[in-house]
Amino acid sequence: MPEFSLSPQPGAAPARGRNASLLAFLVVIAAGAVYVGMHLADDLSPVRESSAMPWILLGIALLIALGFEFVNGFHDTANAVATVIYTHSLSPNIAVMWSGAWNFLGVLTSTGAVAFGILQLLPVELILQVGSSAGFAMVFALLIAAIIWNLGTWYFGLPSSSSHTLIGSIIGVGLMNQLMHGANGTSGVDWSQALGVGKSLLFSPIVGFLLAGLLLLILKAVVRVPALYAEPKGKEPPPFWIRALLILTCTGVSFAHGSNDGQKGMGLIMLILIGTVPTAYALNRAVTAEQTQTFIAVAHDATRALERYTNGVAAPADPRAEVERFIGRRALSNTTVPALAALSNQVTEQVRGYGSLAAVPQSVVDNVRNNMYVVSEAIRLLDKQKAVPFSADDLKSINNFRSQIDHATKFIPTWVKVAVAIALGLGTMVGWKRIVVTVGERIGKQHLTYGQGGCAEVVAMVTIGAADVYGLPVSTTHVLSSGVAGTMAANGSGLQWNTVRSLVMAWVLTLPASIVLAGALYWVFKHVF
Repeated sequence: MPEFSLSPQPGAAPARGRNASLLAFLVVIAAGAVYVGMHLADDLSPVRESSAMPWILLGIALLIALGFEFVNGFHDTANAVATVIYTHSLSPNIAVMWSGAWNFLGVLTSTGAVAFGILQLLPVELILQVGSSAGFAMVFALLIAAIIWNLGTWYFGLPSSSSHTLIGSIIGVGLMNQLMHGANGTSGVDWSQALGVGKSLLFSPIVGFLLAGLLLLILKAVVRVPALYAEPKGKEPPPFWIRALLILTCTGVSFAHGSNDGQKGMGLIMLILIGTVPTAYALNRAVTAEQTQTFIAVAHDATRALERYTNGVAAPADPRAEVERFIGRRALSNTTVPALAALSNQVTEQVRGYGSLAAVPQSVVDNVRNNMYVVSEAIRLLDKQKAVPFSADDLKSINNFRSQIDHATKFIPTWVKVAVAIALGLGTMVGWKRIVVTVGERIGKQHLTYGQGGCAEVVAMVTIGAADVYGLPVSTTHVLSSGVAGTMAANGSGLQWNTVRSLVMAWVLTLPASIVLAGALYWVFKHVF
């Protein structure tokens, strides 16, 4: 049975190489931390607060959010390096550094669609009031619940899903918020959005199992090289071409993981920043004056398009309240479209009055951002429900306005991406061993072979990449571990049912456990704050 160790192996040259790679990794981490600190300080320099409490809450919340990504590194990123470490294709230090670099690139190139798609599960009133006591209780509850469950499953060496845990925590907060306020006092959980997320989490492990097994069978039929289907021998690395293949698949999984899983923490960090320092982060200050003029023109066209479907009904005195009611209850009334048109016009005039998003004063920036958020969500739901017979041209104008709003409000600064990548890398470096041993030795009755590891990682890479394109969260852990199980079944290696049962049990229990834990913590924090 292979032994894993971060300690230097015999021989001065290998030890020097490992120490050099570790030093390089730490230098990159330090440089990233300096970059994050400088840009955060630069963003916050114009902000003036009369009390130190917002800064204290900001610091605590950011530490907890990055702590979640650190623990995420135990589970998900460790899966990306499991094969290359287990097969001795790369030493642990180099594997972690290599995976971290590609995670970082994946995070940097991510669109943010997954991040904000998950946030749409939250009740709209909590998102609009994220800087209130309820908002802080929400953020702390769902993050701490996710961290507790992830640490527990990691301790037992179970590749539990951080995505699954976080989504369960979000649902728990939404349910408790609804229970505390009554059915008429809150929008609760967006169950249609939750159903879409649930489908991606449910079917991705099944896809991983079937496709990885099928790929191995095809590979064995086409590539008849016995060395590819052998298990690792001691600490001897595989042949060069197999080693290159495994490093390539590790690279792909790491990049795909960064582009998908890394976004979950980024979305929560943006919620924290918007709630504590809206002056700096509620609106995208990088939008130029020229882009602002485009925003105004698009907003004007969308408002005129919406007005064509009011059927002569006047907008209510408080248009945002009516639009929020529609978002919360998903029930269209005869005043919904007039209210949305009026609110869209209000957003247009607010931005036109200040000339650019960067010029919106501190006293109203939160209100402008919330108006934009409500308009965007209402447009999304109207398009989804097909309840209003918009013409093709009018729908194009309206959705174009929504895209402009999302560019102005749903953005992720580069320093946030760097901070998440650092937390993921450090988590992988500290906690990789338990998950690597489970993936390599405890799923099948025989040890993982080179071909099995490569097939599982190829399927994970493709599945996660496809989910990222469609803005769906999937679990690297579930896809890869089910892929390994699929290759074991296809190879006739047999499965260790104790491990499989534990994995399935963790998968089944994660959602209800995180819902209950997050809901209880939200109730406690709501009373504390």
